[in-house]
Amino acid sequence: MYLLGIDVGTSVIKAALFSADGQELVSCQQPMQLLQPQSGWIEADMQATWQTCCAVIRAVLESPEGQGREVAAVGVTGNMIGAWLVDEHGEPVRNAILWCDSRTQPLWARLTAEQPDLAERIFAMDGCVVESGATLLVLRWLRDHEPQALERARWVFSSKDWIVYKLSGVPQIDSSEAAVLPGDTRIQHSPEILWEWFGILPQRALLPPVQPSERVIGQVQPAAAALTGLKVGTPVIAGAGDVPANSLGLGATEPGTAFMVLGTNLQVCRVFEQPMFEPRLVGLLFYQPHGRWFRALMNVAGTTNLDWAIKQFYADLSALEPAERFKQVEEQAASRPIGADGVLYLPYLSRAGVIAPFVAPKARAQFVGLHDGHTRADLVRAVYEGVAFAARDCYSALGELPRQVIFAGGGARSTFWAQLMADCLGATVIVPHGREFGAKGAALLAGVGVGMYDDIRSACRCAFRPARMHTPDLSAHAHYTAHFAYYCAVQRSAKLLW
Repeated sequence: MYLLGIDVGTSVIKAALFSADGQELVSCQQPMQLLQPQSGWIEADMQATWQTCCAVIRAVLESPEGQGREVAAVGVTGNMIGAWLVDEHGEPVRNAILWCDSRTQPLWARLTAEQPDLAERIFAMDGCVVESGATLLVLRWLRDHEPQALERARWVFSSKDWIVYKLSGVPQIDSSEAAVLPGDTRIQHSPEILWEWFGILPQRALLPPVQPSERVIGQVQPAAAALTGLKVGTPVIAGAGDVPANSLGLGATEPGTAFMVLGTNLQVCRVFEQPMFEPRLVGLLFYQPHGRWFRALMNVAGTTNLDWAIKQFYADLSALEPAERFKQVEEQAASRPIGADGVLYLPYLSRAGVIAPFVAPKARAQFVGLHDGHTRADLVRAVYEGVAFAARDCYSALGELPRQVIFAGGGARSTFWAQLMADCLGATVIVPHGREFGAKGAALLAGVGVGMYDDIRSACRCAFRPARMHTPDLSAHAHYTAHFAYYCAVQRSAKLLW
């Protein structure tokens, strides 16, 4: 028996098939075209999202590795919050508004001016800063600007709940999602008082029933089976948001476990047995199915720092294949000493500035310490190190530095960067086997739902396999500790300029 995991990413949709011991047999993905009807508006065509999901599921099941495999259950994960509205017939009311949409920023400024302690009250309940794409904030914007859309709507979903609904015909939202709409992380629900604070209490009727992530909520219906290749009656679980699902796919379930995902942004996380609200008013707090929580502090720019540096400084390598280009760039970076011969880089390249471990929307990236003897190799080495310093900065805000970190994302494919992280943090860095960790987390939850595992923690223990392990060099760690003090000093000075 096998498990199918589906991951509805912001711009890429993936499906992967897993064996009972968590081995990834095959995965397929397909890009999604995001819609931008106005500056700062980020939307998705809901029917196109469903059709793309069908295509990747069918591609997995029809692949040589997937043919003839009996799927025991389907788990779905996806990008969180936003608003995916359907009417009483289950048809989309409008395009989905995604988590990264920024149209609500003036509204949030007005609400917090009218209720000066609103952000603090919300944080005290869900442990999250309010993102511009937060579901309740988007619903309030729709109430003010598109009331006819809300009048037509019957349910508000997140991305994965829309796919679960199309597979099973059952409207629902899972507990990990309900806790961050905003919601109350202690009860994994979104109580009426929050909807009242946003001025949308009548719209709370749009919230579907909240289900545990691993619960079987329905079965694949005939219409969905015809489009996907799944068998009619295959169990479908409620699923979990992509960030909690990734934590499960990485095997990060025990209190104290540190994990880090270095992709487009850098997510620095630690698991707790109880809700953790420190540091205050920064970062996000996620409920992890089966009674754990984890704090996530995010540097908005992750691998984008390196992509930018390579584009600016290594145009002469643009004709090479990406793997060879990165190899040559890393060889040059590795040839330079720790500390990049005095060059320091602050990795705040996003136009959103910094949101953790402090908030500074006008923060910007910069190089410090240049002289005429420096080369592009020094600069790119400084970029690698700057991202590692940002990770250390976030872990310092979460308490003492970890002794061990699970490391994933595109950046983890680089052995140079993984070792640099180990040396900078003074921690053993473990890179797990596999790539589709969100889909894997959803699949493991599906396995729990149909009784293949006793619980999600035992499922994660069964499925976890390290691919590489990087032990810190203590001498290098001492050097990085000295340079991190310099990083913090430059950061403090830069705040005055920002």
